[in-house]
Amino acid sequence: MTTQIDDSMTPVGAVIDADTQVPPDRPWAWISAGWADFRAMPHIGFCYGGAIVAAGWLLSGLLLGTGIAWAVLPATAGFFLMAPFLGAGMYEASRLREAGQPVTLRLCLQGFRRHAPQLMLLGAALLFLHLFWVRMAGLLFALFFGLGFAPAIEAVPVAMLRSPNLLPFLVVGTGMGFVLATIAFAATAVSIPMLVDRDVSAFEAVSVSIRATLKNWRAMSLWAGLIVIFTAMALVPFFLGLALVLPVIAHATWHAYRDLVR
Repeated sequence: MTTQIDDSMTPVGAVIDADTQVPPDRPWAWISAGWADFRAMPHIGFCYGGAIVAAGWLLSGLLLGTGIAWAVLPATAGFFLMAPFLGAGMYEASRLREAGQPVTLRLCLQGFRRHAPQLMLLGAALLFLHLFWVRMAGLLFALFFGLGFAPAIEAVPVAMLRSPNLLPFLVVGTGMGFVLATIAFAATAVSIPMLVDRDVSAFEAVSVSIRATLKNWRAMSLWAGLIVIFTAMALVPFFLGLALVLPVIAHATWHAYRDLVR
């Protein structure tokens, strides 16, 4: 039994150039290219996005069912941290389309299987970061509202709004979340698409991602802002918008990688 070699992948040992500079408004071109990929293969995108929506519903149901409704918001923030890893299948879809090859759900799974140990290492680091954020959110909640703060689920929003500790809680929590999200973004902006495309280690991919992010901090700041805005809007209708937004962002991330790393 012979194994077919995918000649469309970047050759092993190819020189990596992460010093490319792009215009500050370049993320709009990535979004446009991501939208074009989504329109070309919507069945792939909606299957991926639908699975994420279902996972969001399941997670929220478990948290609400166990009486820890406060954890829904920080757990939801995990989409921002884990989405780069979850998008590996979409990166593979864009890679195959770019190479003029057929795209199927089965082939998209190669995005996870190829260089699986390195992808799993990076995914584990993102999961640890997410769990750390959820734990810190719980500690902050207990610190500002006290262990005895346990109103009925329908009364939680009003009770929090009436508390004088709401503003400092939001300021401190948002600040910590911003720091963690910045670290995760810089480390994964192009590293996971790179692992899908090239035979490199997770540490090398993260190093290239951080270098490319710092080199193009204006464009990457806009890109991070667009991701946050679009994802936050998609979360509002009880995660339904993620079925469209996350596939488009994942496709766009592939084009960002191709633009920034040569």
